[in-house]
Amino acid sequence: MVILIIFLIILAIIFVVKGIFIVNQAHVVIVERLGKFQKVAESGIHFMWPFVDNIRPFRSIHGYVSKIDLREQVLDFDPQPVITKDNVTMQIDTVVYYQITDPAKAMYEINNLVLAIEKLTITTLRNVIGDLTLDETLVSRARINSDMQQILDEATDKWGVKVNRVELKNINPPEEIQEAMAKQMKAERTKRATILEAEGLKRAAILKAEGQQQAAINIAKGEKEAKILRAEGEAMAIKQVYDAIHKGKPTQDLITIKYLQTLSEMAKGDSNKVFIPYEASGVLSSLGMIKEIFNTTKKEKK
Repeated sequence: MVILIIFLIILAIIFVVKGIFIVNQAHVVIVERLGKFQKVAESGIHFMWPFVDNIRPFRSIHGYVSKIDLREQVLDFDPQPVITKDNVTMQIDTVVYYQITDPAKAMYEINNLVLAIEKLTITTLRNVIGDLTLDETLVSRARINSDMQQILDEATDKWGVKVNRVELKNINPPEEIQEAMAKQMKAERTKRATILEAEGLKRAAILKAEGQQQAAINIAKGEKEAKILRAEGEAMAIKQVYDAIHKGKPTQDLITIKYLQTLSEMAKGDSNKVFIPYEASGVLSSLGMIKEIFNTTKKEKK
């Protein structure tokens, strides 16, 4: 009786140790019964029949594991030689981000999921790059990433895998191609610098000419306005003098005196001769006054 109790206790311990297991968050376990798929055990505590049920190991990046990781995984491949459309061989590093969405398919539909994704990525990369030239490859990373992601996602769907992103990490053309590209880039930069300098000089010359033209226009406008203002001022002064004379109602004697003063100013020149108009004979009352004017002029010259 005691032996039976001990046997039952040992059997219970074995059932507890072998039959109860815990699955972590974001992981699942494939449980098989007598070698046949039984269920997908998700996160939490589970029980299985010892010696009848067993956990199927899964081949992952890190080797065989008992739990399948449902989080996004990263595959970083070594540089692979690819040939472009114009027969240039280059080395390209590729990074694939994928996630297992159906653990049962990932377990039973493919023998080695990681190896299958790697080989599929390499062949897809060579097919995509083979349709592009070297220049197109260097400037079309986004297009290449998108094309590869779409192709890989469709191909791995039957494996229960979702390919989220594909990135080209490095594109390494041959050394001679890199040297030629460096020389071409230097020549392009020198060309752009020369063009920019020439355009700058051209623009400066145009601005200088426009500035000189505008300055000449402004000077001409200023002189024109100054002449107009002077003419208007002289006209206004003449009008005021004319109006003042008429308002003052000058007598004939006053006009005679002003006339004689004008002749005196004229006599101050280099010439000693003064010509008196014929019409002035009626104004001058005596020749003695004319004589006095000449005497005054001579004294002032001395």
